[in-house]
Amino acid sequence: MHASDPTPLVSIVAPVFNEALVIDEFYQRIRDAMAALPAYTWELVLVEDGSSDDSYARCSAIASQDSHVAVLKLSRNFGHQIAITAGVDHARGDAVVIIDSDLQDPPEVIKSFLAKWREGYDVVYGRREKRAGETRLKAWTAAGFYRLLRFFTRIDIPVDVGDFRLMSARAADHLRRLRESDRFVRGLVSWIGFRQTAVAYARDRRFAGETKYPYRRMIHFALDGITSFSSVPLKFASWLGYLASLLAFLYLASVFIQKALGYTVPGFATIMVAILFLGGVQLISLGIIGEYIGRIHNEIKARPLYIVEEIRSAEGIQEGSAPRPSPNQRRETTAGAR
Repeated sequence: MHASDPTPLVSIVAPVFNEALVIDEFYQRIRDAMAALPAYTWELVLVEDGSSDDSYARCSAIASQDSHVAVLKLSRNFGHQIAITAGVDHARGDAVVIIDSDLQDPPEVIKSFLAKWREGYDVVYGRREKRAGETRLKAWTAAGFYRLLRFFTRIDIPVDVGDFRLMSARAADHLRRLRESDRFVRGLVSWIGFRQTAVAYARDRRFAGETKYPYRRMIHFALDGITSFSSVPLKFASWLGYLASLLAFLYLASVFIQKALGYTVPGFATIMVAILFLGGVQLISLGIIGEYIGRIHNEIKARPLYIVEEIRSAEGIQEGSAPRPSPNQRRETTAGAR
């Protein structure tokens, strides 16, 4: 199907990790939002990412009562970006919406996404104009990260944008082909290209529960984003080496000058400063190189990104299976069989 078809299917992908207090309200908001859009059929793919609370039980109860809902239970916690990937892999829609299940991203914005999709855009992402319920430090660090990432990379990754977005079937198909281990989904979607546009919205407070992105995970996520789409940190290591060499030559020149003028310098403090400076530069450079080598190591192991333990829907429970074919893949298979 294409955006001009009468009843396109909209797949809504939502990672779930320890969201037992939120999931019922999230489902109700999704159902109400899609009920207001009778021109579309829809499915909700809840990706249960190894929660330790009752999230899976709540998701299963919803899926058993509503044929629109399917639950992918991953075999363990693989992380937010992998959970998104699993959901997109199993989505069947002509348009695929990614949304977090904590209700910070309002489901009602999907209507605006679909309007832009109807205009011919392949990717419609939500741009956060306001971020309710977040500390100034978190808002400031997030804004700084997006701008730093934009400065470092050659890919046009929009600022103040999370994973809340819509993708056309062909954009989702291309995203499925990108199987790198250290995933930064919003960067991968920008890398794909096609026509992309933004819808501004105000991000709400978390409905219940606690954030799944403390500062430690935010820092790791930022490193994934920068190292996945930029080699500038490696160049930075080289620049540090050039700076250290320049300072060493300048110091050598000062030594000759002092010698010519007859000054005697004991030298212990100077030597220690030089050793510590050069040692620091070397350690920083090795650390940056190590980050990239670690990512190379993850890629060459070629492990699957995730394992689906089971899939639950109103039809019952299935064991983990391969991703369902998307509309474009089904059309390609049909054409090849002719």
